[in-house]
Amino acid sequence: LFASCIPEIIDLIGTRPKYGGTFKNERGRRHIVVCGHITYESVSHFLKDFLHEDREDVDVEVVFLHRTPPGLELEGLIKRHFTTVTFFQGSIMNTVDLQRVKVHEADACLVLANKYCPDPDAEDAANIMRVISMKNYCEESRIIIQLMQYHNKAYLLNIPSWDWKQGDDVICLAELKLGFIAQSCLAPGFSTMMANLFAMRSFITSPDMAAWQNDYLQGTGCEMYTETLSPSFSGMTFSQASELCFVKLKLLLLAIEVKPIDGGDTKISINPQSSKMPANTVGFFIAQSAEEVKRAWFYCKACHEDVKDENLIKKCKCKHLANKTGATPATPFSAALSKPLLNIKNSVMAKEENGSKPVMNGRLVPIGPNGLVDETYGGYHISYEVKKLMPTNKPADQQKNGKMEVGIADDQAKDFDFAKTEMKYDSTGMFHWTPARSIEDCILDRNQAAMTVLNGHVVVCLFADPDSPLIGLRNLVMPLRASNFHYHELKHVVIVGAVDYLRREWKTLQNLPKISVLNGSPLSRADLRAVNVNLCDMCVILSAKVPSNDDPTLADKEAILASLNIKAMTFGDIITNIESMGDSKDALNNMGDTTVKRPGPIYGTNVPMITELVNDSNVQFLDQDDDDDPDTELYLTQPFACGTAFAVSVLDSLMSTTYFNQNALTLIRSLITGGATPELEIILAEGAGLRGGYSTPDTLSHRDRCRVGQISLSDGPLATFGEGRKYQDLFVASLRNYGMLCIGLYRLRDAALTTVDATSKRYVITNPPFDFGLLPTDQVYVLLPFERKQSRFSFSETEV
Repeated sequence: LFASCIPEIIDLIGTRPKYGGTFKNERGRRHIVVCGHITYESVSHFLKDFLHEDREDVDVEVVFLHRTPPGLELEGLIKRHFTTVTFFQGSIMNTVDLQRVKVHEADACLVLANKYCPDPDAEDAANIMRVISMKNYCEESRIIIQLMQYHNKAYLLNIPSWDWKQGDDVICLAELKLGFIAQSCLAPGFSTMMANLFAMRSFITSPDMAAWQNDYLQGTGCEMYTETLSPSFSGMTFSQASELCFVKLKLLLLAIEVKPIDGGDTKISINPQSSKMPANTVGFFIAQSAEEVKRAWFYCKACHEDVKDENLIKKCKCKHLANKTGATPATPFSAALSKPLLNIKNSVMAKEENGSKPVMNGRLVPIGPNGLVDETYGGYHISYEVKKLMPTNKPADQQKNGKMEVGIADDQAKDFDFAKTEMKYDSTGMFHWTPARSIEDCILDRNQAAMTVLNGHVVVCLFADPDSPLIGLRNLVMPLRASNFHYHELKHVVIVGAVDYLRREWKTLQNLPKISVLNGSPLSRADLRAVNVNLCDMCVILSAKVPSNDDPTLADKEAILASLNIKAMTFGDIITNIESMGDSKDALNNMGDTTVKRPGPIYGTNVPMITELVNDSNVQFLDQDDDDDPDTELYLTQPFACGTAFAVSVLDSLMSTTYFNQNALTLIRSLITGGATPELEIILAEGAGLRGGYSTPDTLSHRDRCRVGQISLSDGPLATFGEGRKYQDLFVASLRNYGMLCIGLYRLRDAALTTVDATSKRYVITNPPFDFGLLPTDQVYVLLPFERKQSRFSFSETEV
């Protein structure tokens, strides 16, 4: 009988799925679950960054969960990493499969998006459903999700257990991509510098390479790290600490964590100007390795004051360091967090010891000292606009001292004389604001554009069909409208493209000042001449068109054609001299910044430009005179090193970066978006766009934050440093005299050029060594403090 059953038994055993079973964590290691868009390309990019050797000790197992079994290539890749990677077949929407991969025990769950999908909204909706499924199964699980579109971020806020304080995070590709490009309009090449800072790279220079490549590659090896500053730094201002770190420890201190006096959430403050630092402040550094950053914790004034070699700054035997508690190891945005994240979760999640605490949206609400619900959200002061949106669940009898409860429309009416006050900023005080205008008021035809004295503006060449998916132009314009600029410093934005598409985007742009639209084609030279493309500070080339499935390499055809078209143009006597048109009494004349009249370049190759690419390999077609091999990695190509190309793929490494250090994304976002806060996210989630707000001392204080800028060494107060001085001299003088933090250089590729002419291409050098020689043609990337008066420098002129 048994013998006759053997074939059936073999059949049953043979049909067991190859990627079934349950995840067994035998070695007691932490593990993460990765789901969403799982293909050979996405997995290889993710693992290359996640398991990079620079990350010191990545003792984390990666578990992939996907509906279909892996293809041959992916299977080979998984087998190559068999010690750290496991693949399971199953669906994230199925509780049994979530149980199999132990989502409830996972350190984090990562959801990858398909960046090249034809329908971004459908892709986001599917990924948000995956988050809902995981949160439904285990509320405490930490989730990091990639989203394509900014407006879909709002749906995550609807999930009751979604909580960024627990480590949940969204990497919104549209927001960050357009934010990077926006900062490049203010400081050309900045997108390249930032992208290289959060990607894990090891640089290898060689004598065979050109000098510019060695300088650039040394900068690509820099990453961001966090470390607690030693007690010797307490009581110093940020400028003093930053100078000490740079001169003595050879580290670049960029920002610090600030704990509010009222005990709210910590905030990251970039190049703060005033306060003194308390003990155990956490600093954010740019350095080559985690090892270097430890000097900031070991530094002891008593023992190391006379030490000249920074490598000798090691742990000393001083009593105050030996007995110090609370020391945290260097946490690079690259090295794993020292404690499992559950500890953080437990400390953040308030335990319900007291049943009488009020609950809002299923979460505990902080109680203020007077027993009323505290009017903050994650440590941010909540403005009146947001209070109206927050649910009010306080009984009427809780009103004390005549104070009206949050949510009543008149609660701030008594503070203002509405007739005399003009709204210039949004309700958070973070952005310039204007009453909504219809798109018709902002449309120019070619003749009107030509009559307008446009100079020092930003031209956006936009390719889109009337039914293309929205790319969220708000994310490009908002950083350029940050309130830490004075109104006259705002660059006018001229969008050249199809009005039918822009009508759909307009709802998000209607409250932002200084925007014009030219209904034309970015490939038409007449349209480009009409908007004075040769006098712009930056020409941005974007495409909203959906890449076709048959040949993905053709996705960038319009962007490449537009880029080459502008480079082939010549300017000069061909166009009417715009000076003579300056007398026209047309109201449109006031749109251009007529204060800075500088001659534009004669050749299109000198027009400052940044092109967004979908496909990395297409970067080879942007520059006809470069010698890049088609297989060169994007970050090694000349257009990327020069800051003239940007691809969404550089944001891939943010997934790993955010997992290993949660503060990474917060710092990058505050640098890139010009000041988006959780409060603003709630307002925008309403879908009514930015709301205007009356200026109060509180909202005006939000203007006081630093911004990215670029300063030339050829003239102005810093011109003396261009004459062969060292980078350290410039760094110290800028910090002491102007409070400016230098973070890198933008240098002419051909250093022999003394004049800026037709062949002048620049490349990015991130955080040069202290003894790096400066040239008069160099430009410096700086983090500028906010100045209440007219700026001492003219930052609007971006020389090519």
